[in-house]
Amino acid sequence: MESMSKGRKLNLSITGGVYLALFLVTAVLFYRKGIDRLESVYILNVGIDMAMMLMGYVLYICCLIDIQKAGADYRYYLFLLNTVIIGLFTDAVAWLVDGIPSLRVINIVDNVIYYMCGVFSAYFFWLYIRTFINSGRKSIKYIGYAVNVGLVVFNILIFSNFFTHLYFFVDEQGFYHRTNLFFISNIYVYSTLLVTLCVALKERKRMQSFQLMAIVMYVISPLIVMIMTVGIYGLSITFGYIMIIMLLMYCVINVTQGREKAVADRDLTTAAAIQTRMLPNIFPPFPDREEFDIYASMDTAKEVGGDFYDFFLIDEDHLALVMADVAGKGVPAALFMMISRTLIKNALLNGESPENALCNVNNRLLDGNDTKMFVTVWLAVVEISTGKGVAVNAGHEHPVLRRAEGQYEIIKYKHYPVVAMMKDIKYMQHEFVLNPGDSLFVYTDGVAEAGNAEGELFGTEKMLKALNKEPDAKPKAVLENVRNAIDLHVQGAEQSDDITMMCLRYMGSQMIQ
Repeated sequence: MESMSKGRKLNLSITGGVYLALFLVTAVLFYRKGIDRLESVYILNVGIDMAMMLMGYVLYICCLIDIQKAGADYRYYLFLLNTVIIGLFTDAVAWLVDGIPSLRVINIVDNVIYYMCGVFSAYFFWLYIRTFINSGRKSIKYIGYAVNVGLVVFNILIFSNFFTHLYFFVDEQGFYHRTNLFFISNIYVYSTLLVTLCVALKERKRMQSFQLMAIVMYVISPLIVMIMTVGIYGLSITFGYIMIIMLLMYCVINVTQGREKAVADRDLTTAAAIQTRMLPNIFPPFPDREEFDIYASMDTAKEVGGDFYDFFLIDEDHLALVMADVAGKGVPAALFMMISRTLIKNALLNGESPENALCNVNNRLLDGNDTKMFVTVWLAVVEISTGKGVAVNAGHEHPVLRRAEGQYEIIKYKHYPVVAMMKDIKYMQHEFVLNPGDSLFVYTDGVAEAGNAEGELFGTEKMLKALNKEPDAKPKAVLENVRNAIDLHVQGAEQSDDITMMCLRYMGSQMIQ
């Protein structure tokens, strides 16, 4: 989950401040009006509105925490929550300013906003459910067009009330009155909610039963409230009831995302276990071979990574070394990594040279590679008895070599294109020799590109400094020194890329004797 940008955090913080401001304004108006000047039904209505506003604020804080921690997508839910809170505020204010001639204009403006909140609440609920269902049906697309057109038309009608008194009017004494055409204001709301319910029922296979239940309750709540309050003037608790359903919807979101996250975590855990078992991770890997010592490590940026290392005996006298980095991270990169590793290993075990192996693996990886993924590879084969070797570098980092009694130094030679980029690439290998006491260090770009909070990269200079801290150390200690230096540099900053390293120390048969 990626953290929110500063701008987004600021916007959400401002919204939270507005929520509190609306509540405080309502409380001040309630205090100035005085309980003795309000009918009991008005007091009940305003009290419910204020309580539901506080509930809305708590819901908002919960959503904010979820967004920061898990990157949850609450976009349309928050739009709907905003609309409901404003609806509660305007409903409370309407009863608090009713009958005050000096506040007649405020009464009119407030009720216009209240009516618009009804329309927007239905609209955002449609968007929320449409996104939740995530269906590509053309019929849903056309319904969306109709809902958008209706939003514009009915908001224009509501706004025209300033001049036409279509839905209501406020007399000279400051009292609110509905007109005979008041019912028109509910046409868009109820029709949009019913259409949304029909779509949800049509696509019910995409949802859990409790999700569908929450949708049904949200749709029928305005009808229930209308029937309950039809004969009670002064009691308008529609938005209060909707806020309770919003709480239920929030619980549904968390239950759904919790289940999805549990499944995803299980899959990632399984993938990580498979990936770990595929790479050699038992050290020393060849306890009966004293001609060389080898150690490798891989720390993934996510649960599974795209880097991989490998080493294996082709025969009793030839050791294969592989260090590679798939473009990308996560499960897709891990799958591509496992395929690449298998193809490279099989090619070498079948007797192919490193250059021919990469040529053939390149073409095989391109077949059906619709994702356009590719992999950088450093591949070498060392003759154990003599230290002679051949290597191919397909767009990978340059290896680091230490001669006996010397210092680690980066060895640069020609790069060839990365694997799985284009067809029929001809890779050329070059020869090298390891003398007794020499050490070879190979790595992925996650080592040099490890960054701290200020964006400063670890770099190859610090890497060489860490390698040369104990140049004569065994391979395991060499990797630990580099890892410790990286940790000191990043100072707890989030790891952005896989960090994979391998070190080979060649003793040779002569030194053993």
